[in-house]
Amino acid sequence: MKCTDKKSGQIRRSQIRLHRKRFCLLAAAAAGMLFFSACGTKTYEFEHPYDVYGTSIHYIQPQNEEDGSEPSRETRSFKTIPFFAQELCISETESAGAELADASAAEAAGVFYLDQGTIPFAKNIYKKLYPASTTKILTALTALKHADLTDVVTVSEQAANQAGDSSVCGLKAGDQLTLEELLYGLLLESGNDAADAIAEHVSGSSENFASLMNEEAAAVGATRSHFTNPHGLHEEEHYTCVYDLYLLLHAAFTYEPFQTIVHTAKHTAVYKNASGAAVTQEWETTDKFLTGEVPVPEGVTVLGGKTGTTNAAGYCLALYSQNASQKPRISIVMKADSSEHLYTLMSDLLKQ
Repeated sequence: MKCTDKKSGQIRRSQIRLHRKRFCLLAAAAAGMLFFSACGTKTYEFEHPYDVYGTSIHYIQPQNEEDGSEPSRETRSFKTIPFFAQELCISETESAGAELADASAAEAAGVFYLDQGTIPFAKNIYKKLYPASTTKILTALTALKHADLTDVVTVSEQAANQAGDSSVCGLKAGDQLTLEELLYGLLLESGNDAADAIAEHVSGSSENFASLMNEEAAAVGATRSHFTNPHGLHEEEHYTCVYDLYLLLHAAFTYEPFQTIVHTAKHTAVYKNASGAAVTQEWETTDKFLTGEVPVPEGVTVLGGKTGTTNAAGYCLALYSQNASQKPRISIVMKADSSEHLYTLMSDLLKQ
């Protein structure tokens, strides 16, 4: 009887201590609530490239199950979701390897060794800059993800009506051509008319398409970028950086049609105009390495990329190449002060 009473007393004392702990925790929580209520609601403003309530599941395509099926959201796990940056080039420094190349003629530049995941040369690779028509890398990537190459697109009056000094591929209102043909006009001739036609086909308007572009940029980790149009004409809130351009070009090159198009020097486009008559145009790349205007360094194979030029952006070029050992490289120059200096610096970077 004494043993039972002793044991019961111990249990009661334990319960009392537990209740006291709970009371203290509740009191502390209440005090915190009162404190913040008295001080008012405090808000914090940050630029969030991702949905703050989302998870990696929303942005990463999971690996398939053993039977080839895609795992459901409920069964996804760390085993089915690969590490986001496991195949990316990572650098904690904005500039490195200054002794490898003279980049004084450009605001920013970088070389990315895709096989090693390293960045041997970097200058201001995270600096906010204007992309000009290198924007069209993301335009093509977004179109390839959300539409089919065989889609027939009718060019609107708005898409055809570009400014007189705008880079165009000569489309007219009512022209009907496939998305694949539009991508040739977009990436070779750097047609802003093609860019707007693609945007309207995919999203209904260039504004809606720009929102989709930003989602795709976030999906590949390009969080230092913001896009407001599909062509790259200058707007203050339309910007990116060398590192983000690397991410976008790296992602675009996972699509074979993109690889084929940007490696093409000349393309004969065939489509129909508003009256149904056949139209033929010759489109040529703006990349001087592919046209032969600038010699490619010995042992290097230029696989393609995109140029871009505006007064605010300067001269820009993003290139995907292979060295003599067929190792993949991405080289980027932004805001060079002239076309000549752009290609001189890019040639030096291709030799790295």
